[in-house]
Amino acid sequence: MFAAAALAWAGPAAVAHAPDDAPLPMTALRLHDPWIVADPETKTYHLFTRNDAAMTGDRRLGIMVYASRDLKHWTRPRLAFALPAGGWAKAGAWAPEVHTWKGKYYLFATFHNEALALPAPADSARKPYRRGTILAVSDRVDGPYALVRGGEPIVPAATMTLDGTLFVDRGGKPWLVYAHEWMQTTVGTIEAIPLTDDLAAAGPPKLLFRADEAKWAVGQKQPEGDTVYVTDGPELIRTGKGGLLMLWSSYGAEGYVQALARSRSGELEGPWEQLGTLVERDSGHGMIFRTFEGKLMMVLHRPFTFALGKLYEMRDAGDRVEVIREATELDGEAYPTHPCPAGAKTRC
Repeated sequence: MFAAAALAWAGPAAVAHAPDDAPLPMTALRLHDPWIVADPETKTYHLFTRNDAAMTGDRRLGIMVYASRDLKHWTRPRLAFALPAGGWAKAGAWAPEVHTWKGKYYLFATFHNEALALPAPADSARKPYRRGTILAVSDRVDGPYALVRGGEPIVPAATMTLDGTLFVDRGGKPWLVYAHEWMQTTVGTIEAIPLTDDLAAAGPPKLLFRADEAKWAVGQKQPEGDTVYVTDGPELIRTGKGGLLMLWSSYGAEGYVQALARSRSGELEGPWEQLGTLVERDSGHGMIFRTFEGKLMMVLHRPFTFALGKLYEMRDAGDRVEVIREATELDGEAYPTHPCPAGAKTRC
């Protein structure tokens, strides 16, 4: 949750030189699908992403975490979660998210196995396979995390899903909101499934919206000859005035896009309306957090391939969030998207 209006940018406390224990600028961080947890007890920002052996020295499939006191200088990452051998999943470790629930920290991350076939659309030659968001738990925000329920996906295994995120409604009921993969649906969707108090599926999924409902979304031509629409990276946000928003990503005319949707009812069931794009230029899979100074920020990755982390100062406008500017003093971007440069030849 965040306050109804963002204050003027003051930024995290300035540090003149990189401290010895945090030598990495954001331009040196290997990451994709970044997720930041601001831990108020230690005044530390934890950035979770897929493990990269070149950074951690550990070749296991899992999730690594960087740490920072100021969002500018980062520690070398360490492994927060390693997928145990012998389970169904063989690849992935995408879109890690860490949420607090019932006094514990829960890690949500997407894994897959191309050898485990799933039902395919009747009119397509595509071959979907098992992919889903699994759950792990820890007493510490930075781990280590241990599998819950043996690593079985939260959503029933016959459904090809990714990028699951935890949402708690006004009544305190938990939900998993996720993307239903285009490989199985042709037009990707955002769906939600109710959860029990131990974060297991508790009922059938609900359709929230389809990717092609966004006017800016562009279908992607496939080798099989059909055109598909992608859904990625949902994250739910409650505004200071009680509105319910969702960050999500797909492809537009110039690549990957960070977009925004809004629930007209203010509840998860919607109906949902598309508010357009927040950041373009091959940017996306963002999430919103607050700094320890109370500033509203968004982190996302750009470009999609060989991605780097990008940080944005945001404004809570009541019925939406808005980008104020890219925080180049933190992310090191030489060609920021916001404010959009005068005469820019590409959309920002």
